[in-house]
Amino acid sequence: MSVLKIKDVSKIFPNGTTAVDSFSLDVADGELVCLLGPSGSGKSTLLRMVGGFETPTSGLMTIDGEDITNVPPEKRPTGMVFQSHALWTHMNVFKNLAFGLKLRKVAAPEIKRRVEGVLELVGLGGYGTRAVTQLSGGQQQRVALARSLVLEPKILLLDEPFASLDQHLRERLREEVRDIQQRLKITTLFVTHGQDEALSMADRIVVMRDGKTEQIDRPDVVYREPQTPFVAGFIGTMNLIEGVVSNGVFSKAGYSTPLPVSDGPAILAVRPEALDLTASTTGQGKVHRVTDYGTHGLVDLELKDGTRVKAMVSHPDLFQPGQGVSLAPRAIAAYRDGKVIHRTSAVAPAPHPALVDA
Repeated sequence: MSVLKIKDVSKIFPNGTTAVDSFSLDVADGELVCLLGPSGSGKSTLLRMVGGFETPTSGLMTIDGEDITNVPPEKRPTGMVFQSHALWTHMNVFKNLAFGLKLRKVAAPEIKRRVEGVLELVGLGGYGTRAVTQLSGGQQQRVALARSLVLEPKILLLDEPFASLDQHLRERLREEVRDIQQRLKITTLFVTHGQDEALSMADRIVVMRDGKTEQIDRPDVVYREPQTPFVAGFIGTMNLIEGVVSNGVFSKAGYSTPLPVSDGPAILAVRPEALDLTASTTGQGKVHRVTDYGTHGLVDLELKDGTRVKAMVSHPDLFQPGQGVSLAPRAIAAYRDGKVIHRTSAVAPAPHPALVDA
C-alpha cells in the first residue's frame, strides 16, 4: 500500500512569490493523478516538494502515514523522472540504472537481476551495454523511467517527461508508461501542461491555477462538467461567450438562447461538438473559416460584434466563408462570479446540421 497525502502545503519563495498556496490532495494506492495547468500554476513546484527538491514553507506531506515533509530526496521512497532525462553520458545504460542501487549498498547479483528486469519492463532488454549517447530521445526517456523504477519507489513522480519528444513518440510513450504504471500498480503523480496527456493517462486530474486547485475530478467529469470558467476554457476547446440574461434569455450580439437563471451577466460555455449549425440568410452569425480534418470539420464563426465561436460539423463541405448560420447548442453551461449557475446535458446531434432552414 502506497498512499500520498498532501495537507495545506504552501511554497513562498524568498522574493515573495507564492508558487503553491494551501494545497491539499490525497493520492490513493495505485492511482495515477495528473497535475494540469498553465505555466506558473505551481504544478512543478508542488511535484518537486513531494520529491524533496524543494522545501515547503508550510504544510504536511506523508507517505503511508510517515511524515516526509523535511526528509531529503535520497531518503524518500519516491522516484522522479525529469523532462531532461538527466542521464550520465559517461556511463552506459546498465551503470546509469545501477548507480542508485550501489549507493544503497545492494548486492551485485541483486543489482544485476533488478536492472535486467526493469530494462525488459521498459522494452530495452539487452541494452545494458549501450552508451547513453547511442540512444534515441525516446530510448533515453525509457532509461530515465527505468532508473526510477529500479529503486522500487512507493511513489513515482513524472515531471513533463514527454515534453521534449515529437508528437508521435509522445503518444506512444505515454501509452507505454500508463501500461507499466497499471501493471506495477505504482502510485503516481504526473505533471503536464498537455490536456491530451492528462485526459488519456490520468485516473484523476487536478487542474491548478496560481498555486491553487480549480477542480479535482475524473478526466471525463473535468471535460464534461467543468466547475469554473477557467477549467472550461483550459480543458479542450470551449466557446466562452460573455453576455447578459434578461427574463430567462441569454443574449449576446444578436445571438440568444433560453437560460433559466436570474437576470444579470453570465458566461455561456458550449463545446464545438455540441453546437449545431443551420445555414440561414438571417442567421445569428456568419462563417469566417472552414477547416476539413477528414473525420470532421471545424467551422470558425463570427457573431455580429466579432466574437469568435467554433462548431464541429460532419459535413464541412456544406459551409463556405461569408455564409450566414443559425446556432443551436445541444448542451450548455453558464457561469457567474466564477461558479456554475446552470448546466444541461448533450442530446444527439442533428443528422444534417447544414440544411437550410426554409
